[in-house]
Amino acid sequence: MTYTITLIPGDGIGPEVTTAARKIIDATGVSINWELCEAGASVFKKGQATGVPQETIDSIMRNKVALKGPLETPIGFGEKSANVTLRKLFEAYGNIRPVREIPGIKTPYQGRNIDFVIVRENLEDLYAGIEHMQTPGVAQCLKIISRKGCEKIVRLAFEFARSEGRKSVHCATKANIMKLSEGLLKRTFEEIAAEYTDIKAEHIIVDNAAHQLVRRPEQFEVIVTTNMNGDILSDLGSALIGGLGFAPSANIGDDYAIFEAVHGSAPKYAGKNNINPTAVLMSGVMMLRHLGEFDAANAIEQSLYVTFDIDDKQLRDTKGTDGAISTTEFTDAVIANLGKKHPTCPSRAYHPIKLPKVSKEPDLVKVKTRQVNGIDVFLESAAAVNEIGATLESALIDAPVCLKMISSRGVKLYPGTNPTADVVDMLTARLMVRDSTYSLTDMDIARVIEKISPCYRWNHIEKLNVFDGKPGYTKSHGEE
Repeated sequence: MTYTITLIPGDGIGPEVTTAARKIIDATGVSINWELCEAGASVFKKGQATGVPQETIDSIMRNKVALKGPLETPIGFGEKSANVTLRKLFEAYGNIRPVREIPGIKTPYQGRNIDFVIVRENLEDLYAGIEHMQTPGVAQCLKIISRKGCEKIVRLAFEFARSEGRKSVHCATKANIMKLSEGLLKRTFEEIAAEYTDIKAEHIIVDNAAHQLVRRPEQFEVIVTTNMNGDILSDLGSALIGGLGFAPSANIGDDYAIFEAVHGSAPKYAGKNNINPTAVLMSGVMMLRHLGEFDAANAIEQSLYVTFDIDDKQLRDTKGTDGAISTTEFTDAVIANLGKKHPTCPSRAYHPIKLPKVSKEPDLVKVKTRQVNGIDVFLESAAAVNEIGATLESALIDAPVCLKMISSRGVKLYPGTNPTADVVDMLTARLMVRDSTYSLTDMDIARVIEKISPCYRWNHIEKLNVFDGKPGYTKSHGEE
């Protein structure tokens, strides 16, 4: 059959590496109609704020699959990354980043048989980019983690492990500190792991995961993690096998898939015909497997291994400028080696991945009871904390809530004293219901704010929810 695939050459070195990947993929005999589309710098400069024109969106919607080069956001043009825009537009919730040792590439880890995959949640976490200046000197970024997002990425990790015959999945979180947000991924992982009894499931604290990746990377097969953790760990992983030039990725959603290299556009190397196309090429290999073209994917992978294991077929970033071959020469060498197999690096027995089906319901988690037993009010003030406490207690004397404490950056300051605290002008007043059985209404909260507003400038409010008897909020350090 003939596939129609959206091809976005990208910026900087993008056209060179995508041309190389396209030429090699075509040489396998897979019939592809490449639909050339635009995104990135040239689009930003035309005044399109997203960097992604409607024609490109329409093409991906038709074809369901895209291969793209790196995109940049030029200074002074656009606001958001076109890469992130594409992922969000097509709900590509899973970012899959393989890390496998390549023969012939000299690294401190050569011979360790590194072969693992990072499965990174792609749409939530701090990378949702929801930020506010609380005060002129205090910024806030919201860490959004949903049960639905966790379930989708966890199921994708287990299904991906099965598709490649892998036997273990680690879940890397910082749930020991962020017990609600990162903890949600941990709890979801532990619940869903029970459905995959053929795969060993382990939780690991993310900083220990980084430590272990440097110390003994061969112990890992699949690591599933949140958006920012995955970004960091996957870059660490690429360094183990030679750098970002060897780092492919797939952005997977229920209906669409976008394949791209992890590296950037490297404009200073553009047009020099000396760039390493491996990351985009291996992204193309992932694309072929997504399409079910396993033989062609394996042929390219094996040819790449054979080519890199030949000393005089090395590129600038693996050999240096002395004696390195050009991008086009490397491309031709890979094509010439199609059909050959590397003696010590066999391809895995790949199988089609079974994409997880998670309910589309917005309220995936149902509860029987809920209560609002207080509010956190974020205040801007440079006054002494004891003065703020006394003022709030006086203002709330006939309100349904009372002041429990004032904190700054998660540390309790009032009541009591904290002589070592270096206080900023963003404070959190925790107000709790006087009657523990009462649930605050929105009108109650409005009246409370009316009482506080004449005294202090407030920035936002968080309800202190209790769902099925469990507090939906954390305590500050020092709070009883």
